Amino acid sequence: MRIEHVALWTTDLERARQFYVTYFGAASGEQHHNPVKHFTFHCLCFASGARLELMHRPALHPTADEAAPQVGYAHLAFATGSPVAVDTLTERLRAEGYAVLGAPRTTGNGYYESVVADPDSNLVKITV
Repeated sequence: MRIEHVALWTTDLERARQFYVTYFGAASGEQHHNPVKHFTFHCLCFASGARLELMHRPALHPTADEAAPQVGYAHLAFATGSPVAVDTLTERLRAEGYAVLGAPRTTGNGYYESVVADPDSNLVKITV
């Protein structure tokens, strides 16, 4: 198991992207948009293999998840190594009473993942 990526909400996606590219040597791919949840994001990659997901949601599009901050920590993601491991760990957590907030699925940008809440209700993604 390894931490797959860390995600941060930002008030200015391009400014944050440029900061990590300029000062920390991140490589930036194309910007993505999630039309269902009304947010845009960039995935930044570092030479070490670490990844940072920068996310922005305009205030014009509130969602049912009003607890999600508009700036700061968004989620922590753990890579399990396989879709079967994502499914197995998700079901184990569900069986042990943890909230599964997003059932295993393939996202719009091709990740297979689920989302669970830790004991303090922080979001944890379980990915391949």
